[in-house]
Amino acid sequence: MDTVEPYIILITFGGLFIIGLAADLIGRHTPLPRVTLLIMTGVLIGPSVLDWLPEFTQQWFPILTNIALAMIGFMLGKSLTKKKLISYGRPIVGISLGVMLMTASLMFIGLILLGAPLELAIILAGIAPATAPAPVVDTCQELSAEGPFTNTLLGVVAVDDAWGMLIFSFLLVLASIAAGNGEAMSAFYSGLWEISGALLLGILLGFSMAYLTSHIYPGKSSQAEALGLVLLCAGLAELIGVSYILSAMLMGAIVANFSSHHRQRAFKDIATFEWPLLILFFLLAGASLEIEALFEVGLFGVAYIVLRILGRILGARMGATWAGCSGVNYQNMGLAMLPQAGVSIGMALLAIQHFPELKSIILAIILGATIFFELIGPPITRQMLIRSGEANKSGV
Repeated sequence: MDTVEPYIILITFGGLFIIGLAADLIGRHTPLPRVTLLIMTGVLIGPSVLDWLPEFTQQWFPILTNIALAMIGFMLGKSLTKKKLISYGRPIVGISLGVMLMTASLMFIGLILLGAPLELAIILAGIAPATAPAPVVDTCQELSAEGPFTNTLLGVVAVDDAWGMLIFSFLLVLASIAAGNGEAMSAFYSGLWEISGALLLGILLGFSMAYLTSHIYPGKSSQAEALGLVLLCAGLAELIGVSYILSAMLMGAIVANFSSHHRQRAFKDIATFEWPLLILFFLLAGASLEIEALFEVGLFGVAYIVLRILGRILGARMGATWAGCSGVNYQNMGLAMLPQAGVSIGMALLAIQHFPELKSIILAIILGATIFFELIGPPITRQMLIRSGEANKSGV
């Protein structure tokens, strides 16, 4: 690794934080949420357009991704308290399952009717249900949204990672069987470990954190405690090959439910660090997007985008109806869950390990769809929150 001059690092990150401040200020006076502004700015200053970012930022992006998404997962755990699950558990389960099953089913049927190879249709059906939690969570925070709709949305996004990995692992096995691939069961066991290992890690660290939160510095804030355990969770999850979003989410849920007192302290401590890291995450995520992928998706790529949108709309309506949710906002909640990014790209990379012959078409479709959904998803999420009447931010 080439040595980077310290002043280059300092100027780069100082400039990125100032860009984040500007995006936040502009977002207050435009229909675009700051997430979209940051991603668009990242695309502009990235290799696809102006190429202003030093090369070292590409090497740091995976680390920033792990930290940012672990924090997002931990903060999502706050939404899964016993009280909220009693109140919103049925809508969360119903809508999340409805969106997952309908999105996967529509994707598979639609692609098969368009003449896609069986293995490709199965793989894309497994990737399509995945949702990027970071843009959804940040849009809720930007609007200071609070209420039943917001709580349900955050709950659905929180469990989405687990459902998504389950169905992807299962469908990847089916695709391997359909292609006569002898490694089908290894793919299934890998997916099973990613979920079960994440749950085990989240439980172990969650109860440890709940104990520390209750007994160290009672009545005072300990940022070192909160940040240390979240970073430890991200690192251990990466080490043992499990979902760091899911493990951090469960850790947060345990702290929210089992910390005997001052249970909100840990979340307030993490919130202090969260936004600066998310500025870097969204900017570098935008810089990593290859705009050329939009022009390479072809018919199957366009179908992927259309079918995923339809699947989320119809799936949310089906789940909301089953859960007895009244109101048009719940029926249209699927539109608030359009963002798709890191998890789907990770799934695509795993899939092409088993199907290297499909590498170019899978990457073109998923990267192209990622750009599309990352740019149009957050503004739609923002409008859904405003229409629900739960956006409390002044000026909205």
